[in-house]
Amino acid sequence: MKNKFLNGRFYRCKKLVLVILVIITLVSGISFLWWNNTKTISAQESFNSYVNAWNKQDFTLMYNMIDAESRKKISEADFVQRYKNIYSGIELKEIDVKIKDSEKKKYDSSIESIKFEVIMDTIAGKLTFNNTGELIKDSKNKTWEILWSSKMIFPELENEDKIRVATLNAKRGEIKDKNDKILALDGTVAEIDIVPGKLGNDAAKSKENVSKILQVSLEDINKKLSATYVKSDMSIPIKTISEDETEKINVLLKIPGVMVNEKKARVYPLKEKAAHLIGYIQAISAEEIEKNKEEGYKKDDIIGKTGLEKIYEKTLRGKNGYEIYVVDKNNKKKKSLISRAVQNGEDLKLTIDADMQSLLYDELSKDAGTSVAMNPKTGEVLALVSTPSYDPNNFVMGMSQDLWKSLNEDKKKPLYNRFQSNLCPGSVFKPVIAAIGLKTKKIDAEISKNISGLRWQKDKSFGNYFVTRVVDYGQPSDLRNAFIHSDNIYFAQAALDIGKDTLQAELKEFGLGEKIPFEYGLSKSQFDADGDIKGEVQLADSGYGQGEVLINPLHLAAIYSSFVNKGSMIKPYIKYNGTAKSEMWKSNVFTEEVASTILKDLTQVVENPRGTGHQAYIKGLSLAGKTGTAEIKLSQDDVNGTELGWFAAVNTDNPDLLVIAMAEDVKERGGSHYVVPMVRKVFEKFHPVK
Repeated sequence: MKNKFLNGRFYRCKKLVLVILVIITLVSGISFLWWNNTKTISAQESFNSYVNAWNKQDFTLMYNMIDAESRKKISEADFVQRYKNIYSGIELKEIDVKIKDSEKKKYDSSIESIKFEVIMDTIAGKLTFNNTGELIKDSKNKTWEILWSSKMIFPELENEDKIRVATLNAKRGEIKDKNDKILALDGTVAEIDIVPGKLGNDAAKSKENVSKILQVSLEDINKKLSATYVKSDMSIPIKTISEDETEKINVLLKIPGVMVNEKKARVYPLKEKAAHLIGYIQAISAEEIEKNKEEGYKKDDIIGKTGLEKIYEKTLRGKNGYEIYVVDKNNKKKKSLISRAVQNGEDLKLTIDADMQSLLYDELSKDAGTSVAMNPKTGEVLALVSTPSYDPNNFVMGMSQDLWKSLNEDKKKPLYNRFQSNLCPGSVFKPVIAAIGLKTKKIDAEISKNISGLRWQKDKSFGNYFVTRVVDYGQPSDLRNAFIHSDNIYFAQAALDIGKDTLQAELKEFGLGEKIPFEYGLSKSQFDADGDIKGEVQLADSGYGQGEVLINPLHLAAIYSSFVNKGSMIKPYIKYNGTAKSEMWKSNVFTEEVASTILKDLTQVVENPRGTGHQAYIKGLSLAGKTGTAEIKLSQDDVNGTELGWFAAVNTDNPDLLVIAMAEDVKERGGSHYVVPMVRKVFEKFHPVK
């Protein structure tokens, strides 16, 4: 009985426990349902979610958070597109929306206002404004939704309003010569258009005439006129030409269907004569935008591609101004949101003399060559010419494939900048060897080397190699006569007397192997490709500017300036500073006495009737000069090689002009004598004798 009683009590207790557990479970479930039913996300939390989507520009998610009434007024597609159009138009880079505070409407507890701040990084700069949004509580779902209108984008924007962006185009700085003659400017050109529907009865003939006059292929014209978007009354651009080509324009205007429109463009008045120096501009590439991303370039901007247009891009470039504003449905301006003032580019004034630049180009225009003119006392570069050349206006106005092909396939390489490169100098390098020899006392200007004959070698170690000269002028074979007759043997012996180590060390004092301190990037000059002369044959050849000696033309001008600057080399510059203040690149490379000796001997090169530079003699004007014929061939026995002809000259009485000219392929055209008259003409025009 006892066990039975105990078992019964245990059973009743177990049943009670189960009942209690059921009750607890029911209460918990009811409590959970009640809590879950009554849980409500606050208005600020809902708006915060909207802001997060806004900052990410997730417009679809934003649309899903607006209330039903708002969705009736604008579709999801239109909602998304409105934001995209506005943000794309103002070139929005970044947006930051921040919640400030919130408050419930006194008259309606189901509506709550949220104040927020918007910071936009736009094409016109940082646009910051405060705004207010409203949320409505959905009683059914216990959630808050956005009461949306266009005012949520900008407070001033109504649903039928639009955002406009006005561009205030900046002016690129002009490039001028020292006398304020324009070398590059934002000007106008003539755009030649065809209206297809007005070509007349013989359209084929009209197009053929346009093709011939503009040198644009008939295929290109037909391709432009047959594009899918073209309509018969549309004016289709074919080619842009200079407004100066009046005869061509007048003929074109007589062809049925042809129109001429004025178009703004960068213009280069000197055309080919200063192309390599000034360079040109073109539309910026994606790579250039990325490379200059800190400068704020856009896909439709232009940028300097070559020459000074590229080097001084930051100076010349203007920055467009922009205004972002609201217009109503009638396109009437309502409100300006932000504006950025236009910043025109700065003008660039050069030390270049446009007339001298033109003259030197004209003299060399039939040849492949280069020329430099400089004031040796101040360092002002007066001309930098490379021939043949190209018209930079064609790069701006549009270049045909045929013209581009001809420029690239031309054997004279018109796109190649010769004043930027380094070249074999030949005998024009001999004054450098003389200066080093006199400085180190390895040369005595008064002592004759007693050279005879037209060829010489040191000893049998030269093998079959001989140093040659053009004329056996007899005795004395001293420094003066060596200059007058441009004696290769004399200077080969001088280089051997100086010795490799001393010569290399002294050539470095002249800046060989060193970056030339000039705004325009130039190739380094060298005395050897590896910086170390190999053997006595190369050493001897280096004495008269052969071997592996290569000199940049402007560097050579700086070296020659030392002969009128008491042994110091001027630092060349091209940006006009208004003071003509001089600065030395290399001071006291050699002594004033050495400079005087060499200058007197170079004067004899021009004044002595037997001097190689006598063609440059101008009665009443004291000129010092040196010719140079550089041989470019594979070996001493090579008969198919070519020659470079050089001449360098400076006026000595009041030295303010130093001119160097070089022409390629002068073999059998007189060698260096071919270029001497070119340099003479510069002095005749710019230093006329009274």
